[in-house]
Amino acid sequence: MKVADYVLQRLREWGVEHVFAYPGDGINGLLAAWGRAKDVPRFIQARHEEMAAFEAVGYAKFSGRTGVCAATSGPGAIHLLNGLYDAKLDHVPVVAIVGQTDRSAMGGSYQQEVDLLSLYKDVASEYCQMVTVPAQLPNVLDRALRIAATRRTVTAVIIPADVQELDHVPPAHEFKQVPSSLGVSRYAPVPADEELRRAAQILNSGERPAILVGQGARHARAEVEQVAELLGAGVAKALLGKDVLPDTLPYVTGSIGLLGTRPSYEMMRDCDTLLVVGSSFPYTQFLPEFGQARAVQIDIEPTMVGLRYPFELNIVGDAAETLRRLLPLLEPHRDGSWRDGIEAGTERWWEVMERRAAVPAHPVNPEYVAHQLDGLLPENAIVTADSGSAANWYARHLRMRDGMRGSLSGTLATMGPGVPYLIGAKFAHPDRPGVALVGDGAMQMNGMAELITAAKYYHEWSDPRLVVAVLNNQDLNQVTWEMRAMQGAPQFEESQAIPDVRYADVAALFGLGGVRVERPEDVGPAWRQALGADRPFVIDFRTDPAVPPIPPHATWEQIKDSASALLHGDSDRGNVVRQGLKAKVQDFLPGGAD
Repeated sequence: MKVADYVLQRLREWGVEHVFAYPGDGINGLLAAWGRAKDVPRFIQARHEEMAAFEAVGYAKFSGRTGVCAATSGPGAIHLLNGLYDAKLDHVPVVAIVGQTDRSAMGGSYQQEVDLLSLYKDVASEYCQMVTVPAQLPNVLDRALRIAATRRTVTAVIIPADVQELDHVPPAHEFKQVPSSLGVSRYAPVPADEELRRAAQILNSGERPAILVGQGARHARAEVEQVAELLGAGVAKALLGKDVLPDTLPYVTGSIGLLGTRPSYEMMRDCDTLLVVGSSFPYTQFLPEFGQARAVQIDIEPTMVGLRYPFELNIVGDAAETLRRLLPLLEPHRDGSWRDGIEAGTERWWEVMERRAAVPAHPVNPEYVAHQLDGLLPENAIVTADSGSAANWYARHLRMRDGMRGSLSGTLATMGPGVPYLIGAKFAHPDRPGVALVGDGAMQMNGMAELITAAKYYHEWSDPRLVVAVLNNQDLNQVTWEMRAMQGAPQFEESQAIPDVRYADVAALFGLGGVRVERPEDVGPAWRQALGADRPFVIDFRTDPAVPPIPPHATWEQIKDSASALLHGDSDRGNVVRQGLKAKVQDFLPGGAD
């Protein structure tokens, strides 16, 4: 048995079923071992190493298991980095296995020689090791997998090409040799009883309680619901926690922050107590004013508590277990007026979304695209969104219901993971339909090539539906609107305008389904066609770049500045822009439309 054979055997023993990768001579030993192992675990071939890392992230996000990716030395290892940073910043367990030049060439400025230990020391700061002798395995690989899973982070194992070809020799019962063992038990840390009593005292003291949940509360849905009911609280969701609670619950106010909803903004503005569970939501300005609310945070990661708000109490513990112990200490909230107001505001918000989606645009309103999807999503759908204006419509228009899952690049907010995320998710859940909502910039950057990956593998999925919806407005729209809102600048064509591509035709070239939509009346039928297809399907929605992703807390002055900047840059678009902005003013600013 070669070292490369042992690596694959150990991955199998850990239960790893897929490795998202791209080949290269720096991992030739591993590739040969894959052949001898009859492709177990499966080698999933992406079109680019960055996409392999994104697919590992998507797999991990939607399966709850550790994602594994592999790449060759030099350029392959470098290409993995963006996807690995996405995993690190979103606290997703991913292990990278990368090749390196032969040990005899190290330090000789050899071809594709990169100092990978230095390169990876930040992204894999919890554990990054190079295997130089066979006896280091299995310890290095075991620790990489164990640390990634328990710390919810990125780890890296670097294996020089000549080491891959050596005979495997296990560590001996000798001095300076390190044995190892498989597996790690599940654990759920809980705080001391005294801390729970303090938390209950704070939460019981409030009359206007608010809860904010993130992805760390996903396994604690039942407990969060019980706490919300007892306290009479509303619940806002950080973007990574969008699927923690269904939006069908009347007190769930939806997303919070720049891409958030008006009821979430108002609840945080007016609350007097705040409970944050499993979230490191970074935008302090969307939380209560300092000194306004007594606040408690619960998070399993000690390094992530106390960062975003002057919390009165920072509790380190598993969300579900901590809330389970906290519940008997909480007192029922007697005055229902606070909750009634939250529910009324939330109901009004969804009416606002319907009106916004109905605003005429040229040729299609992107909000209408997302709003039409909302009612058509299958109950067990997996939804991904890319960074950019597409994330706004994902955050505000799509209502998560029981059984649905959704995610995006939350903290890194990188362009391009929407399609590879969904491909990774399909390997985790081949029996579930998936939808990716992406902008044309992200599609041109990464998505089109990964359609080839989808075409290669979709026959293996029991449910082949993988729908890619491209919001094709020929503009890098989020940055364009940020420039208008923050810099007072019209569109800078040289940086922002991108070519029109017939994405549905590209999909057809790959043997996939596709349709181009240029009229509002065709939006619903296109969604139905895609969701009923027997293969991956691309919808090329020609959307209007003049529909602004104005945040729910926008002031009249900000809206005027944005409108002025746009009209200054393109007066021919004036009437459409006026209609859209007037509708938004009517929605957000009472009496402000005139």
